Amino acid sequence: MYSLVHTAALCGIDSRMVSVEADISDGMPLFEMVGFLAAEVKEAKERVRTALKNSGYHLPIKRITLNFSPANIRKSGAAFDLPVAVALLAAMGVVKKDDLAHILLAGEVTLDGKVAAVDGILPMVMAARENGMDTCIVPEDNHEEAALVPGMRVVAVGDLSEAEAFLNRGEYREKSRAPKEKKQGKTYDFSMLNGQKLLRRSCEVAISGMHNMLLVGPPGAGKTMAAKCIPSILPPMTEEEQLELSKIYSACGMFGEREGLMESRPFRSPHHTVSEQGLTGGGAVPRPGEISLAHGGILFLDELTEFRKSTLEILRQPLEEKKIRISRASGVYCFPADFVLVAAMNPCDCGYYPDLEKCRCTMASVRRHVQKLSRPLVDRIDICTRVDALPYRELSGGRQENETSAQIRERVVRVHAIQRERFAGTQIRFNSAIPADVLPIFCALGSRESAYMESLYERMELTARSYHKILRVARTIADMDGQERIAVRHLQEASCYRSLGREYWEECL
Repeated sequence: MYSLVHTAALCGIDSRMVSVEADISDGMPLFEMVGFLAAEVKEAKERVRTALKNSGYHLPIKRITLNFSPANIRKSGAAFDLPVAVALLAAMGVVKKDDLAHILLAGEVTLDGKVAAVDGILPMVMAARENGMDTCIVPEDNHEEAALVPGMRVVAVGDLSEAEAFLNRGEYREKSRAPKEKKQGKTYDFSMLNGQKLLRRSCEVAISGMHNMLLVGPPGAGKTMAAKCIPSILPPMTEEEQLELSKIYSACGMFGEREGLMESRPFRSPHHTVSEQGLTGGGAVPRPGEISLAHGGILFLDELTEFRKSTLEILRQPLEEKKIRISRASGVYCFPADFVLVAAMNPCDCGYYPDLEKCRCTMASVRRHVQKLSRPLVDRIDICTRVDALPYRELSGGRQENETSAQIRERVVRVHAIQRERFAGTQIRFNSAIPADVLPIFCALGSRESAYMESLYERMELTARSYHKILRVARTIADMDGQERIAVRHLQEASCYRSLGREYWEECL
């Protein structure tokens, strides 16, 4: 007898529909599985055979063939166990075949017949909806994840007998689940940051236009503290952004870290020992890395010069294109990587340059330290801010008069609303992403402003990329002032964010 069931194969963060065909016929007893299968899928044969026996179903002593179609897609992971088991039960006549055409199945099967959770359920259910299916049978532990997709009936089963009862008799009772407490980490607020007015202002400008920024200063000045406060002023995510981010975490098997939809923007802070694959993604079956896990939020690189130079150089293309492509023999995988880079570094090995009273580094040492960053990478950073050590009177003054993150966030949300209105009907979302060819439209300059930028271009020896970044930052500052046209004062502030660190790194580069 013949049967066919539907499941999905995870390809990066997306899924492709896969049909599992089962045929039981007379002939020499044999259990064969074909269709470009990874080792863990081939092992499903033994898991499913034992699980069926322990659940009270016995495979006939006949020739059994299972085919996974299409054959040109590599199938990996344990999510094919449940489709294989149901396909065999249908071919044996134990399960009705009538309704299987509009049902997607996914789940790992243990030897005692239990159905265990798997990674990537969210993109699988989304693929099922896009292909016109209306029901998904998934493991109990994946129920919350699968239920995020609207318009789909989710049947969460604990074992094979529950799946058989639903398919034959429609018996299904949703189990009551105690609400999970959302994990709350330590929250940082800008009211905790004393003084540092320039640092506060540059953080607000950066998030208002979603610009990349670099903080340069001595140890203990507040660079890391300010970076950890930035998530508290990030604007809320749209439903589309939440679902896209949830899909990334689901594909990585990290959905449990952020229960439900990702309502808050991510803040990823990998250690400087992170590998190139850990940062960008990769592996035999490519999975997203840190830059994709930071999609829509912040990627914070503390102690920037301690990262391997080859690792940092990989960031150049994602910073421009907002996505990362990984090529493998099995195909090209494209992961989203639209994040704001926030980096912090010391100006030298001891951390106190250019304060020559404290710094004991030679100029050659300072140059070696700074040259760990290439000029092309530095050009992709919109804002560089010098962070000076905090005077004692500001450190001990308390935080009663400090502006809170809620107050700053209100202004950030207002500026984002201005950008949404300006870029309506285009693919542009933030000022930082304005393409060079339309900069004259959105960042038009008057004669006085053009003359200022001409003199600045020659004086600071700007590249075309850095010139465009000054215009984009000036556009954000003008929006913060509620001004439609960019004025000289906006260009002056924007250019300061590129000149403040010249004594640190730009001259050395």
